[in-house]
Amino acid sequence: MLNRKELSKEIKKKASELGFHSCGISKAELLTKDTEHLKKWLAQNHHAEMAYMNNHFEKRIDPRELVENAKSVISVLLNYYPEKNIPEEDNFKISKYAYGKDYHFVIKEMLGKLLTFVEQKTEKRIARMFVDSAPVLDRIWAHKSGLGWIGKNTCLITKDQGSFFFIGEIILDLDLFYDHEITDYCGSCTKCLNACPTNALIAPYRLDSRKCISYLTIENKNNIRDQFKNTFQDWIFGCDICQDVCPWNSKSIPTTLLDFRPSNELLTMRKSDWKEIDNKKFNILFKLSAVKRTKLEGLKRNIRFVSE
Repeated sequence: MLNRKELSKEIKKKASELGFHSCGISKAELLTKDTEHLKKWLAQNHHAEMAYMNNHFEKRIDPRELVENAKSVISVLLNYYPEKNIPEEDNFKISKYAYGKDYHFVIKEMLGKLLTFVEQKTEKRIARMFVDSAPVLDRIWAHKSGLGWIGKNTCLITKDQGSFFFIGEIILDLDLFYDHEITDYCGSCTKCLNACPTNALIAPYRLDSRKCISYLTIENKNNIRDQFKNTFQDWIFGCDICQDVCPWNSKSIPTTLLDFRPSNELLTMRKSDWKEIDNKKFNILFKLSAVKRTKLEGLKRNIRFVSE
């Protein structure tokens, strides 16, 4: 039987072999210092109409409420930075994370292989895998596991490759060797705050979802308010502005995963094609995509809003 330090090292090595950019481990415990921040964010209604953020609060701040006898949180990052961006000329924009296959499917499969490896090295575990799919504060755990820091744009940023990463976790009943939080390297930079066209970043490290283009084009189920007219800069699903301007993302390296590459059909879309999109075309373009989340009518609403 490997000791905690050796086993943790083996888990990280396996994660790298599976294709994860990085893997870190933290102790499953109450997120004491983050609890008040979350309470304040919710009390100020900065979660907009994402009511689920108010649900299962105890589980959200303590992984031991999610997994019986939880001892450790294994966090992983998966790079999705594209080799080529969708052309911007005569075009609308969608967030890079939605260029290819829905990340939930991709990471869940990879996490399953990592958990199988852990169980082969130890025994059958009480464990659950999470990919933005339950009340888990992904960025907090990735930060606690030493994978990056939470920047002024509220994204997790890594020192070596910026912030274009998906985050996943395995919470399990196994004592491991724990990593430590890393320093915040944002310094005096405020490029993300200055670049946000809707002023959703109301202060460093504070996001008001009610003003966020990503929220307004994806999670928002209502009509988009007129106050945001002429501010979306042609974004129709999500928004990457606060990441694109971040100096740390000058270090981004394209993903090698074919699943995250845009299809030829998506690369050839132009404004006239988007405006005429129907159910058949929508399903061809986004059969296994995260864009399915907003559905055809939601996407058409967004297109109308930025076109009129």
